[in-house]
Amino acid sequence: MSLPAPTRTLVLGAGGREHAIAWKLAAEPGVNEVIVAPGSAASGHESRGSVRPGCDPLDADALVELARRTSAELVVVGPEAPLAVGAVDALADAGIAAFGPTRAAARLETSKAFCHEVAEAAGVRMARARAFGGGDLAAAEAFVRELDEGGAGIVLKADGLAGGKGVIVASSGQQALELLPSFLERRPADAPALVIEERLDGREASVIAICDGTRAVGLPAARDHKRLCDGDAGPNTGGMGAYSPLPDFDDEAVEAVIETVHRPILAEMARRGSAFRGFLYAGLMLTDQGPALLECNVRLGDPEAQVILPRLAAPLGALLLAAARGRLPDAIPSSLPVFPGATVGVVLAAKGYPGTPRRGDAIRGVEAAEASGALVFHAGTIERPGGGFGTSGGRVLPVVGRGHDVPAARIAAETAAEAISWDGLQRRHDIARDLPEPAAAIGASR
Repeated sequence: MSLPAPTRTLVLGAGGREHAIAWKLAAEPGVNEVIVAPGSAASGHESRGSVRPGCDPLDADALVELARRTSAELVVVGPEAPLAVGAVDALADAGIAAFGPTRAAARLETSKAFCHEVAEAAGVRMARARAFGGGDLAAAEAFVRELDEGGAGIVLKADGLAGGKGVIVASSGQQALELLPSFLERRPADAPALVIEERLDGREASVIAICDGTRAVGLPAARDHKRLCDGDAGPNTGGMGAYSPLPDFDDEAVEAVIETVHRPILAEMARRGSAFRGFLYAGLMLTDQGPALLECNVRLGDPEAQVILPRLAAPLGALLLAAARGRLPDAIPSSLPVFPGATVGVVLAAKGYPGTPRRGDAIRGVEAAEASGALVFHAGTIERPGGGFGTSGGRVLPVVGRGHDVPAARIAAETAAEAISWDGLQRRHDIARDLPEPAAAIGASR
């Protein structure tokens, strides 16, 4: 399969995901430059890489001007916020190839109620759920009581974008009732504000596909750890680490999910006149009855990107350009080839995260971590005037170890993470530690 590859690519975003995308693209044959805007402190240090720190990814006119000024043959939109405000629409209107969904298609992530609606129409299994607007407190209370009386756990999800932190798994029906006003007060009655779901039990998995509107090709599966502290304790975060592959979810299972989750959703979105092109992220719960869809995101996961992309044995740029043009080959396989081995990523976070992070702490040991063979991606850093890096965000450095299997990759990641320090550093020490037993391929149910 030979596809034309972009020689100059513009990556929008400033986090570890965008650094990982730039790292992958910059190493591919035929690439002249990968520009990251605004980029993190180290994105421009990649070979054939540069940054445009003054760029605002939410300013559509500025994005179009930058793409033209840099002669970008492809724009890859990393985070969800620019997608939600129509960055791809503006670029496409200007005749610039952009990989990512339109604003209308991005509703799969920007509205959890819409995601449930599309999944139901497509025949994709999700948890039992209902959506409520600002004037629906009594109805929401009634649904919580119905789930609680039936013995089901309860999950509360803010309908809009929440940076991966708008989900609360209630410890009891009473706690859910007490939390309802915080989701519904001062919210309009004519639009969903809250989705209440029945809690599903099992292990989570992330299956992400490159989509061109009708076709989908899967990336390696990964597992994200959302809670701040070891043992899945503490508040939800944007993600404190990830690993790939999964012993309980093999390649056959990934292909089954592409066939029974991604492709039906693509067909339903096309039927609605909002063809989906971009990364379609299926967050799954692996239940005893098979995988169930928890949510859709419309971009490459973070920190999943940092463990998936180093495993990918196929050139990424050519696939993204073909998908952006709606031209993935008909004969493309359900999943992409990968290098042997495994990856484990540990996120190092600033003091105060996931609340208000402290900024400006001097980071020590990045060079030592890299010398150990680990990949260190920059998510929230600044370059200090005297040299080195400082903290400038919540999730600061995702550190990725590689090995012949997940336990070996975990040792590499832990060793590298131990080499890095700053005042108030937070991280988990149990990423990929308690692995499930290998399982036969799990067919996706519909």
